[in-house]
Amino acid sequence: MADIRLFDSHCHLDDPRFDEDRHQMIQALPAQGLAYCVTVGSDLPSSERSIALAARYPFVYAAAGVHPHEAAQAPGDYLEQLRPLLGQDKVVALGEIGLDYHYDFSPRDVQRRVFLEQLDLAYELQLPVIVHMREAHGDMIDLLRSRADRLPGGVLHCFSGSAQSAQEYERLGFHISFAGPITFKNADKPLAAAQAVSPDRLLIETDSPYLAPVPLRGKRNNPANVRHVCERLAALRDMPVEEMARITCRNAQRLFGIEAAGNEEAISAL
Repeated sequence: MADIRLFDSHCHLDDPRFDEDRHQMIQALPAQGLAYCVTVGSDLPSSERSIALAARYPFVYAAAGVHPHEAAQAPGDYLEQLRPLLGQDKVVALGEIGLDYHYDFSPRDVQRRVFLEQLDLAYELQLPVIVHMREAHGDMIDLLRSRADRLPGGVLHCFSGSAQSAQEYERLGFHISFAGPITFKNADKPLAAAQAVSPDRLLIETDSPYLAPVPLRGKRNNPANVRHVCERLAALRDMPVEEMARITCRNAQRLFGIEAAGNEEAISAL
């Protein structure tokens, strides 16, 4: 895979599973074809850690936000604390935010309130959002439609819904990102969605350290493994892997407002 340039649009480099070898793992990524990645916060402390990692590595960018799992624990002034984080260098999105009705770690009414509050903040700051949605499609669509004239755009990450729902999110201005599960044997539904998504709305990710793709399933995932997602999508769409990598990298750069100029030079200095 010569000259491949991959963009992992969603990972969690601050996760404790990387504590033993984080620096070595991150430093090795460019040699494995990774051009960029976005490390994503799930609460205020993890957002701060993600921003610190982005400041250290030239190809790493960050997102800051409060995940639905953490919504009930968010301090009363969380928006005031989040705002300055979103203004820091290399913070390219607000996220991850959304709804999770599978685990329900936070009450659903709290999830909805915190999601809408952050959606409004993203619109105010003109930042894209990174959206987590699990078993909550009806409410998610209703909430997004309620803000139809105030949507900041963004991405539905680790998409596992139907082709029809993917197209609904596209119509609302969102990108659709696919992760390791599209390499699993039971991936018929997300693969159908991946075929339905417009090429200019398609992203790839790892969600590492979670959801390692086949042939690494069950192991700790890392951003270099986004190539397996890229390979699966390329085969699905009958195109060279390098072309799929180029398309998804370009899409992510455009969504997150990341310029290519100078990145390679900075990486070579590591």
